[in-house]
Amino acid sequence: MSDGDQPAKESKRGSGVRKMMFPGGRVTVGRQVLLRGGVAIFCLLLTTALVYLGRNGYSDSQNPGQPITLLDAFYFATVSLSTTGYGDIVPATDANRLISALIITPLRVVFLIVLVGSTLEVLTRRTTEQYREKRWRNNVHDHTIIVGYGVKGRSATQALIDNGTPPNQIVVISPDESAIKDATDIGCVGIVGDARRDDVLERAAVSQAARAIVATDSDDKAVLMTLNIRRLAPQASVVAAVRESQHAPVLRQSGANAVITTAEAAGRLMGISLISPTAGAMMEDLLDPGEGLEFCERPVSADEIGRHVGVLADMGEIVLAVKRGGNVVRFDELGSSVLEAGDSVVVIRHVVKR
Repeated sequence: MSDGDQPAKESKRGSGVRKMMFPGGRVTVGRQVLLRGGVAIFCLLLTTALVYLGRNGYSDSQNPGQPITLLDAFYFATVSLSTTGYGDIVPATDANRLISALIITPLRVVFLIVLVGSTLEVLTRRTTEQYREKRWRNNVHDHTIIVGYGVKGRSATQALIDNGTPPNQIVVISPDESAIKDATDIGCVGIVGDARRDDVLERAAVSQAARAIVATDSDDKAVLMTLNIRRLAPQASVVAAVRESQHAPVLRQSGANAVITTAEAAGRLMGISLISPTAGAMMEDLLDPGEGLEFCERPVSADEIGRHVGVLADMGEIVLAVKRGGNVVRFDELGSSVLEAGDSVVVIRHVVKR
């Protein structure tokens, strides 16, 4: 699977927004047609069978005194369920009239509900989707936008969810509809479209977003997407991925707060694992969202203010840095300083996922 948005697929689909998808159970149009068509056919066949079994109790004005044929029964079922009712074939006995009143009439109601319901759904579907999208846009804020849902995008999404971000606060953008369906299956909101376009980003409420991750498979697309996101959402924190390190400065100039060089990062981890398997295993553990060690940035609690960072080690946390007043003080620069109100600490801690 590609890390992002495949050019071949994109050229087929064209540009712009194709649709917006929300989490929740979905029934495809094809399945809806099959399901409703199956109900209609069942009603028609059941009515035909009932009429044919009681064929001696029906009167046909075209063939008086003769029992109706299977074709006549099918014809009667069709005109009866569709409420056409030509009156040439009618139930002539009390038993058949009772069957018509108690069984065929309810089947007629079901048949009409299926037909009318399908028509009404087609007419109201667009209005319902527009209302749901408008309501979502009015309520969403400080959400996270992820552009691209390949390997990198999926891993980033899972990492956010593992660290407490509600899935409905994550909006995934990709031209691949199957990828968007995968994202909505885990609770995210999805948009099928090209994030280089303003209308796609605006539909994702980018101006109200707090964070954005650009995880496409193309460095040039990543630059354009980052520029657009930064222009429309100057307040958002943007993290972008590139394949080649030479493009990282361009992405930073485009407005990315952080740039991850995926190929080189993987290469460094491979080198570390070869030279020191233990160190490599520890790094892999830190990057794995499962049980084990994890990085975390958190605010200092009230009972930690005024105490040395070393006390956190007794609580099972290794301090890597302290963020204070917009500056980052690394562990090797802390010395004997103590924690202050408003500080945040970057730590390594053990976590057990449940």
